[in-house]
Amino acid sequence: MISFNVPPYMGKETEYMKEAIAGHKICGDGPFTKKCNQWIIDKTGTTQALLTTSCTQALELAAILADIQPGDEVILPSFTFVSTANAFVMRGAKLVFVDIRPDTKNIDESLIEEAITDKTKVIAPVHYAGVGCEMDTIMDIAKRHNLTVVEDAAQGVMSSYKGRALGSIGDYGCLSFHETKNYSMGEGGAILIKDRAKAEEAEIIREKGTDRSKFLRGQVDKYSWVSMGSSYLPSDMNAAYLYAQLEEADTINNNRLASWNSYREQLLPLQEAGKVELPVIPEHCVHNAHMFYMVTGSIKERTAFIEHMKKNDILTVFHYVPLHSAPAGLKYGRFHGSDEVTNRVASCLVRLPMYYGLEQDNIDYICEKVREFYR
Repeated sequence: MISFNVPPYMGKETEYMKEAIAGHKICGDGPFTKKCNQWIIDKTGTTQALLTTSCTQALELAAILADIQPGDEVILPSFTFVSTANAFVMRGAKLVFVDIRPDTKNIDESLIEEAITDKTKVIAPVHYAGVGCEMDTIMDIAKRHNLTVVEDAAQGVMSSYKGRALGSIGDYGCLSFHETKNYSMGEGGAILIKDRAKAEEAEIIREKGTDRSKFLRGQVDKYSWVSMGSSYLPSDMNAAYLYAQLEEADTINNNRLASWNSYREQLLPLQEAGKVELPVIPEHCVHNAHMFYMVTGSIKERTAFIEHMKKNDILTVFHYVPLHSAPAGLKYGRFHGSDEVTNRVASCLVRLPMYYGLEQDNIDYICEKVREFYR
């Protein structure tokens, strides 16, 4: 069976984890955590980056920093993972879903402004498949309406929009290092923060509401409880595992891009024949080959396709169920306008295997079985 996903392993992960153990520093904010934070800062140009235990908790931290209060409204796409919504729901916010673009499957920026009310506090764009949303337009809307922008860049490490790293453009950006992402620490994430004052606040919240980070830097002679907070720190052993991959980020990225390009080249004739839709990458976006998907003609066709591939020992999967149609989505939010794209894409999109080290022979075999289905 060709797996849908295989977490990357570059060879030094175990060595670095042993190094963390030998240094007797396996809790949060150890040497490898600091190395990962600095790598993200250097790569994205953000003011501050802090590893978290997950992208979910990075989003939750961003919601706290954005001062979300009960009754505030957050505009986001319905075609996303539940964490994008939950982070704000847990603060008492009301969700306002808008439709997505038919090309990139990102939030349709042209529909955001009409969804704004006097209760709107945040716009939360999601960079689907590591392809940037139209951030210039979104940031302009946010500026004119005095709104905070929280980028869900879970899938966007190493991707950029007009030369700017995804996650570094809005007020806050949230990355994922989950097992299914391009770079993994098993479970993990990071928050990117633009405002230096907010970066200091984030350190306190992330350290159980204490100013321990200042103490460790020698800025105060003792630390104490100064604010509300929780523990968002991953173990330094997890960070050690991740850092081995960040050191090889370009190698991983180039390998995935080669696989993605091979898929596109071999399957493009199916798109030209009107059989499927393939991913669209705007000219001003650089993507990271997080996923390769096809949009089939119907949910019935997709179901038959997944079964056909499974019979040929290839695991393919669909993606999100639209949040606005889920029980919790109906409870905590509303869909603004009409759903012209979201449900169709959610019903018809299927993802092909994509991971570092996917062999070319396997890609060729997968593409042949795709063509076989459509013959």
